[in-house]
Formats: sequence, C-alpha cells, structure tokens
Amino acid sequence: MSGTLYLVGTPIGNLEDLSPRAKRVLSDVDFIAAEDTRVTRKLLTHFDIHTPLVSYHEHNRASQGEAVLARLLAGEDAALVTDAGMPAISDPGEDLVRLCRERGVAVVSVPGPSAVVTALAMSGMDCGRFCFEGFLSVNKPARRAHLDALKGEKRTMVFYEAPHKLRATLDDLLAAFGDREIALVKELTKIHESVERLSLSQAVARFEAEPPRGEYVLVVAGAPEQAEKALPLEEAVALALSYAADGMPAAKAARRAAAETGCARGEIYKAIAQN
Repeated sequence: MSGTLYLVGTPIGNLEDLSPRAKRVLSDVDFIAAEDTRVTRKLLTHFDIHTPLVSYHEHNRASQGEAVLARLLAGEDAALVTDAGMPAISDPGEDLVRLCRERGVAVVSVPGPSAVVTALAMSGMDCGRFCFEGFLSVNKPARRAHLDALKGEKRTMVFYEAPHKLRATLDDLLAAFGDREIALVKELTKIHESVERLSLSQAVARFEAEPPRGEYVLVVAGAPEQAEKALPLEEAVALALSYAADGMPAAKAARRAAAETGCARGEIYKAIAQN
C-alpha cells in the first residue's frame, strides 16, 4: 500500500503561524521534500523537529519528483513544503502533486498561510473576484504578452514580485493598464509589514526616489467597466427639444437627455437654447 503526500503550509514570516497539525505532520512523516532545505531546517530546528529532509525544487523536480514518488509508492509518508506559504502555488510542487494523482498516491492538505489571500484581504481592494498571476516572466516579450492579455481583466489581480524587479514591473503595469490603483503589500506577518494604496503612477514615482526593500505582493485593480457609448449630440439635442416641446423647462430637458444619452448636459443645453 502506498504512502501519503501531505501538502503542508508553512509560515510566510511569523513562525507562530505554523499550526499544531502542521507540527504533528512534519514530525510524523518519514521525510520532508523541501524547496530549500536550509530554510526548512531553520523552521524544524525552531520546533525541535528532526525529520529527514530531501531537496525538491525548480531545477531538480523532474528527477527528484520520481525519487519522491518511488518512496511514496513503497509505503513511506512525505510532507511537501515550500520556503513560505502553501506548496504547489506558483511552485514546482504542483508537478509532484500531479504525479501522485496520476499514480494513485493519496494527497492530503494541511492548510496554512498563503501570501495571495493574505495580501488580498489586507489590501482593501475588491476581494469578491480575483485572479492570481504569480511572478511575471523576466523575458520582456513574454511579460508584455502576459500583461496585454490582462488589459480587459475586470477582476482584482494579484502578482508576486522581488524587490530588485519591482521598479521595472511597476513601469510595465502602468504602460499596460494605465493609471489604476495598486496596493503594495510588503513583508507580510513580519515586523515591517506594510500596505500602501497608491495609483500606479505614484508607485512608479515613489520607487524612482527610493530603492524597494523586502518581498512584495502587488494587488492591482481590475479594468473599469466601460461606459456605454454616448449617442451623437444631434440626437441628444433632438430628444431634449422634444421634452421642451412638451412643456419641460430647458434645463431639466437637457439634464434628462444627458442622462439618457451620455452626452454632456452643458452642450445639450447650449444647443437647445439657440433654437
């Protein structure tokens, strides 16, 4: 009988966020597959956990994924962790989960902190519908194509970004989306945690003056609803004149025609006043 792969969420900053269940699972499994064994070793040492570690990351996921799978199929239990947050989210762990699903190995979640939903909740932006876009590519054409595909996205968008790439990313977001609102969420659950709500142009100007520090989650407003296209002014004026002919005062007729057509009230009033 095969073992079980546990997806264990780990703290994104504050070690107190590791759940009692996560501590138990990390202690009880046969081994832990970690994105960076040095980072995970610090966590385990803090909680006096001595479970063996194996490395599983972007550059060895093909070979090491098969090795982890073989041990699971042989009956061992394993925990999968990333450096911070939930594994398999913008993380090579998704490949290991897929392998397990394909080979009939049980996968169990041990939920924990997630920078995506934490930043969204902290941002004060519209949280009803959102999309997570992860890290943008370092390849410029790929970045632009990604952002071009999102120009019409009406949901709030969430991106991850490293400090050394933040300036370029803000420039690209402003160029692609125009001057929308953004929440810059930094160092979640850590001592210097902060949330700043700015326009994209303000954010660009801000980091031209000072270098960014810390890990960022960017929460960007979705595309605004398109206003209905206004009717030609001539049609709006004709509508206002028909209301005036029925005895409605010119100012009220212009206001009503403006609301119904999308044309400027002042232009309508000026036109009907000349008739």
